[in-house]
Amino acid sequence: MSHYDTNLDKNKANYVPLTPLSFLERAKDVYPNYEAIVYEDRKYTWLEVYKRAVKFASALEKIGIKKGDTVSFLAFNTPEIFEAHYSVPMTSAVLNTINIRLDANTISYILKHSDAKVLVVDRQLHQEVKKALSQLDKEIIVIDIHDQFADQSKLETIGELEYEQFLNTGDENYKWKMPEDEWQAISLSYTSGTTGNPKGVVYHHRGSYLMATGSAVAWNMPNRLNFLTIVPMFHCNGWCYPWTIPMLNGRTICLRNIDVKKIFEVIEKYNVTHFGGAPIVLNMITGAPEEYHKKLKQKVYVLTAGAPPPSIIFQKMKKLGFEVMHVYGLTETYGHVTQCAWNEEWESLTEDKQNEIKARQGVRYPNTEGVTVMDPETMTDVARDGKTIGEIMIRGNVVMKGYFKDKEATDKAMSGGWFHTGDLAVMYPDGYVKIQDRSKDIIISGGENISSIEIENTLAKHPSVSISAVVAKPDEKWGEVPCAFIETVQGKTVTEKELIEFCRETLAGFKVPKKIEFCELPKTSTGKIQKFELRKKAKELA
Repeated sequence: MSHYDTNLDKNKANYVPLTPLSFLERAKDVYPNYEAIVYEDRKYTWLEVYKRAVKFASALEKIGIKKGDTVSFLAFNTPEIFEAHYSVPMTSAVLNTINIRLDANTISYILKHSDAKVLVVDRQLHQEVKKALSQLDKEIIVIDIHDQFADQSKLETIGELEYEQFLNTGDENYKWKMPEDEWQAISLSYTSGTTGNPKGVVYHHRGSYLMATGSAVAWNMPNRLNFLTIVPMFHCNGWCYPWTIPMLNGRTICLRNIDVKKIFEVIEKYNVTHFGGAPIVLNMITGAPEEYHKKLKQKVYVLTAGAPPPSIIFQKMKKLGFEVMHVYGLTETYGHVTQCAWNEEWESLTEDKQNEIKARQGVRYPNTEGVTVMDPETMTDVARDGKTIGEIMIRGNVVMKGYFKDKEATDKAMSGGWFHTGDLAVMYPDGYVKIQDRSKDIIISGGENISSIEIENTLAKHPSVSISAVVAKPDEKWGEVPCAFIETVQGKTVTEKELIEFCRETLAGFKVPKKIEFCELPKTSTGKIQKFELRKKAKELA
């Protein structure tokens, strides 16, 4: 045995489990009186946020919450859900944030499957939540969030406890708990299941800490930034930014609902410097009426993730003063783990070529050990030619612990020592990745693989098209053919024939949509288009 392996053990002086809880404690110690959270006319300093989190943690422990218990939150982007990212794990319990747009059956399933002991819920969600609770075969302690800035006509009491009153039963001097092990669970998020029940994704303290630090480095986030919460904090824990911002003494501006007029107003009022959002949010911003626009006081940095955005979106956002970076990730990877890291040599390229590069998912984050594109059958890397399609594989400390109570799904997702994403992509010679499609979204027509994203990017260039989504439509002759669903720009019209002719100008004949439908596209709460719903419609059209 080497001398390096003897008498040099871990001890309390040289090893402390990594946890993002330490970021809030430091912010409280170093920047106690700086504004930390703003929501309408509610404002809290770091000292106040810390005290509120500690009191809520104490109150939870008083009602029996302990290590390994699950505390669920159904909340809009308000201070309560931000505080939960600290208060719940301060008791060694696990925070389960639930999508506010889910139906009663799915909410009920999550509350059962997660073994939730407490549900903290916004009163606006009473309709589905009351139905969900009635389906449970156990009692859950329900704590209501009463938001004075919500539409009061939509609110209704759900539980016997109210958030502020409950918080004030806690002890400000409560000795909260650091994790005993950084592998200890900190949060539980359920993936949006398109078939069957959603799967519970478990994060640990170590991964959450590394995601927070990695995001700051990858996005060049400065101290004292102003961060606008457009991404729901129930989604991948808000891409883990509730843990990142205290580390940087940033200020979080809460936005309850996505309202494009309000987004422009808040950016101006609070000098917002950073926010994240799905491509649909960027589309709302670039398509907003002229009277909503405000001249930006400084450049605003934007992260976009989700469906690969059409390259023209980058051009439109740049004209408005926003600098957009495309990132990629999944619930299973704490949010984004790749970025389109920019190289100065690309500045000399044409604007169209620059925008095409910006639409790539790019390269791994500094906190991620491996991102590659492999043949999932042979588990060998595909050629770096920008053409050969494989599956994106990821490994590193920001891959989930696994799926809650589902060993089979965990083992399958991590077989071969890599996390299998289910996303199909190519890799360019410079190592940059570009998604071609979800494995289930690829269209196979007459034996040819067609990328729905390529067709969507083409359609997005038409001046009358606001959003497009392309899925496979069953076809007697070809097996499948492309079918496009379109939302048009407000005040503009276009016909099916015109769009088909427009696509013929640049796409191979077999890639041109054979059917185009005009409708409002079904979307998730984070702005992702629900293609499974469109596939059902396409089958009906067939």
